[in-house]
Amino acid sequence: MSLLAEIKEKASKKGKTVVLPEGTEERTLLAVKGICDGKIANPILLGNESDVKAAASKAGADISGAVIIDPVKAPYFDDFVQAFYEMRKSKGVDMDKAKATMQDPLFFASMMVQMGKADGEVAGAENTTGNVLRPALQIIKTAPGISAVSGSFIMIVPNSEFGDKGIFVFADCAVTPMPTAAQLAEFAKTSAQTAVNLCGMKEPKIGMLSFSTKGSADHEVVDKVVEATRIAKERFPELAVDGELQADAAMVPKVGSSKAPGSLVAGQCNVLVFPDLQAGNIGYKLVQRLAKAEAIGPILQGMAKPVNDLSRGCSVEDVINTVAMVVMQS
Repeated sequence: MSLLAEIKEKASKKGKTVVLPEGTEERTLLAVKGICDGKIANPILLGNESDVKAAASKAGADISGAVIIDPVKAPYFDDFVQAFYEMRKSKGVDMDKAKATMQDPLFFASMMVQMGKADGEVAGAENTTGNVLRPALQIIKTAPGISAVSGSFIMIVPNSEFGDKGIFVFADCAVTPMPTAAQLAEFAKTSAQTAVNLCGMKEPKIGMLSFSTKGSADHEVVDKVVEATRIAKERFPELAVDGELQADAAMVPKVGSSKAPGSLVAGQCNVLVFPDLQAGNIGYKLVQRLAKAEAIGPILQGMAKPVNDLSRGCSVEDVINTVAMVVMQS
């Protein structure tokens, strides 16, 4: 069974509810049947009921298994307005602004997750990452002790002797362009959680990547990775993490033992934390194309409650898969 099939099977046993704020978007509507047939989640579509049904009819989508909620007609709309006002009044939000904001399905969806009306949210088929993250960060916020979100990819490399039977978690590949040392340490923590919760890894082994291994080069960008490793070990002593490591020293046992003797993870890493977004994004795409690896993601990490962002070029299957991952994060 493939990893995605395992994730879907595990999700089907949880009985979670996921809100889909892009309630008239064609791929989202077409995904509902797959979500329901696989019992992956109980889907909620946001939007005017007539508009949602008309869009579903036009797309030939069976949405009979979904609940449709029109934000302005929801019985808890006024409660959400009040809650948002209390959250944001110090930022200059008045009641009129709060009411207008809660009519936006993306903000309403994040409030549903925050207030326990849904277990997670999936959006982004027709909205930018910024539009999806903005309400989530204002309402749900990051997890305790986490200052920045990151986007990981699960990389499944065929016929690979490295990683966890060819499976890796790469981060950050999607969100934070220039993370601080402290944020890189947090990415190590949240990536390990992804490795356990989604990949089923029993022993995440984290390599903090650089162009240097254990002092082989001297540069300020290397210093940041060294500091990130120190912070990760201090703040998250339960993690098996080491750095700074070059990619081969992180993954290849013979190279790891040669370049980083005495390291508990060098040559065995299945979680790779890249020093910045450029490196992470380039790295996952190179592996995806050159090694013909399957890249699952991006998976948003570090939120207090699960929200995941789709690519605007996503497929129907991508929507279904992302819903399953949100369920597993919840």
